[in-house]
Amino acid sequence: MKHSAGVLVHRLGAEGAPEVLLAHPGGPFWARKDDGAWSVPKGEFDPAAENPAVAAAREFEEELGSPPPTGPWHDLGTVAQSRAKHVTAFAVRGDFDPATLRSNDAEIVWPPRSGRTMVVPEIDRVAWFDLETARRKILVGQVPLLDAFARLSARSFDSSPVRDDQAAP
Repeated sequence: MKHSAGVLVHRLGAEGAPEVLLAHPGGPFWARKDDGAWSVPKGEFDPAAENPAVAAAREFEEELGSPPPTGPWHDLGTVAQSRAKHVTAFAVRGDFDPATLRSNDAEIVWPPRSGRTMVVPEIDRVAWFDLETARRKILVGQVPLLDAFARLSARSFDSSPVRDDQAAP
């Protein structure tokens, strides 16, 4: 079983409704996919060896080229993105200009099993979405993270983190 940790950055949009920052994976497999292809910025970690909040912060910076916001982090829980991967995510208020974020690169084999490699950005786009649009854009296995965020956003995010032991690293 693989484990990933990520950060769901949120802000209030122009209309005063919450918006979330999602990332679109790079590479030829994802190039023409949009709805159901976006993700919380995240990356793999070993839960036996690393705190998920620390991993989430590291992966956010690796994938987007900027450290995550430092405000209170709120644990959104862990979901089964698929049978082979669990994702733990944290919500934190922040604001970024997507045009300023830069992903790191990854080497992939493409086409699969061809033996040919190519270098692609891990993330090719980052964008802000209102919750209704985000539910359509995000990977179906991550929708429960948006649901958890929606429940929390109904309360004040100015309160203490959900779990103090997993506040921003």
